[in-house]
Amino acid sequence: MARQQRGRGAATPRPAAYRGPGRSRPPTLGVDVGGVIVALAGREEDTSFFGTRPLETPATDGVFAALAVLTSAFASRVHVVSKAGPKVEANTRAWLDHHDFYRRTGVDPGNVHFVRERRDKAPVCVRLGITHFVDDRLDVLAYLETVEHRFLFTGGTSTAEPAAKPAAGPADGLPDWATAVDSWATLVTLLTD
Repeated sequence: MARQQRGRGAATPRPAAYRGPGRSRPPTLGVDVGGVIVALAGREEDTSFFGTRPLETPATDGVFAALAVLTSAFASRVHVVSKAGPKVEANTRAWLDHHDFYRRTGVDPGNVHFVRERRDKAPVCVRLGITHFVDDRLDVLAYLETVEHRFLFTGGTSTAEPAAKPAAGPADGLPDWATAVDSWATLVTLLTD
């Protein structure tokens, strides 16, 4: 009678990987476009996405170098998630190409996602496993309940005047789940130290 060897023959099915609460996720960064990557300009200005020369809309100060550092720090897990209608989506894609965004930052062109409603960023963040998100709108960050680290970016205007000082905590009107950052340099320091 031949002896049966253990560990050979029919494989025992492995249990599925645990995907419930407490499962650790690799750090993944999500970034908005308007007011975060692209500086906000008045709707009357020709260089806003709503004007006649959207490709000339300026980038926020330091965004390209900062995203290059963060793309490396997040092991290329950086996604652009933006709310836009068809026209602004087309303008955004053209702006990203025109400014050589992908080469300058290392962000994969396949990691750019558009939604039609601000609240729809939340399911995109769940699907992508986003753990950190940067937006210039607190109402958007409020939708992102599954994102552990939410940053309110206040440095995205193209005005010569400095932005108002962001609130520092719950007593100042900023919820405790959000961290205000006024520049890309500040964000890089927070995320890489």
